[in-house]
Amino acid sequence: MAGPQTKDYYGTLGVKKTATQEEIRKAFRKLARKYHPDVNPGDKKAEEKFKEISEANDVVSDEKKRKIYDQLGFYSDNIDPAAAEAYARAGASGGGRGRTSAGAGGEGVPFDFSGFDFSGFTPEGTRTSQSEGAGFGSSFRDIFGGMFNREGGGRQPRGPQPGTDLEYQVEIDFWTAIRGGVTRLEIQRQSPCPTCKGTGAVGKPMECPECHGTGQVQQTGGRMKFNIQCPRCGGSGKVQNSCPTCDGAGLVTRVEPLEFRIKPGTRDGQRIRLAGKGNAGTEGAPAGDLYLIIRVGHNKIFRRVADDIHITIPVTAMEAALGARIEVPTIDGESPHGGRAQLKIPPGTQTGQKLRMREKGVPSATREGQRGDQIVEIKIVVPKVQDERSKEILRELQRLNPEDPRADIFKDL
Repeated sequence: MAGPQTKDYYGTLGVKKTATQEEIRKAFRKLARKYHPDVNPGDKKAEEKFKEISEANDVVSDEKKRKIYDQLGFYSDNIDPAAAEAYARAGASGGGRGRTSAGAGGEGVPFDFSGFDFSGFTPEGTRTSQSEGAGFGSSFRDIFGGMFNREGGGRQPRGPQPGTDLEYQVEIDFWTAIRGGVTRLEIQRQSPCPTCKGTGAVGKPMECPECHGTGQVQQTGGRMKFNIQCPRCGGSGKVQNSCPTCDGAGLVTRVEPLEFRIKPGTRDGQRIRLAGKGNAGTEGAPAGDLYLIIRVGHNKIFRRVADDIHITIPVTAMEAALGARIEVPTIDGESPHGGRAQLKIPPGTQTGQKLRMREKGVPSATREGQRGDQIVEIKIVVPKVQDERSKEILRELQRLNPEDPRADIFKDL
């Protein structure tokens, strides 16, 4: 006999069966960020994976649903918790024959029907002359088919569901990342439905016409009777009309403006978390978080490496040979394009040599009061000599300094 399909919800979320609610919540949010349809537009596999982890989270994040799942190895909204408890106690006491349902963690829960004779009963409860075992299969399928299948219309209460996280990439310019500022963008997120206030239902609750307000209906098969959760009201005994605005989801999708502050020293690729700015939860459950991935633009003069600023500065051959004090651009100052600072060029400076300007770099976004350095790379510019007087001076300089700069290259050849 084919029983209810078993699913390893713990394996789907990548957690142990003994995981705490906090561990389950973190695991779900991590996977939801990875497989959310907004992050993977058009990816059917990611969409299916998101549905699987959402289903798993729906069960194991709810203590009552999780208890039923742990007891039986599967879950349905129509299972009576008292019946599940009875099955679990029967399995713990040992004895009994019948099918064992493999559940999460591989622990089977035996269903003991050894005291009943199903061989001559049909789903209608009339005795027949069928061969042994035939009536059992028919009756058993009928009982549990009704137990695990939903019937009837109306909104199915699911309880509060926490909102999922969102992730957006935000491009900012070089100077905003250095000095900080306010950035604005528009995000698409799920918000509580304005019509039903996130409940998914409208109008006053009415007595369920199927269970007459008891929250349970009776399922009969042969000599066995089961009280199962009413499939129409979900066990509440009350029904409401689904909200026409959100179709009972409790949420609507909106495009909303968002304004947030960029701290001075924010780095390219940095991840900023805005708590509660993700998709809204249902029925008062907390909203998810919004994660912003910062992408910083480039600058023509400055190049940033972590909290250090790198710049290449041209100097004349005379400044490099004799030494000098020159002005170099920095990121400081009131000007939108930075300021200036004095830099000493030591005599004999070579092209490619790097000079460090202490604490002239970027303010650290994580270590208050600390700054990086500015690294200045020297590039010697050779003059274009055209007049004879300058050429004569250079020839005289060459005679006075006959060193061969290529001597070391040929020394070991």
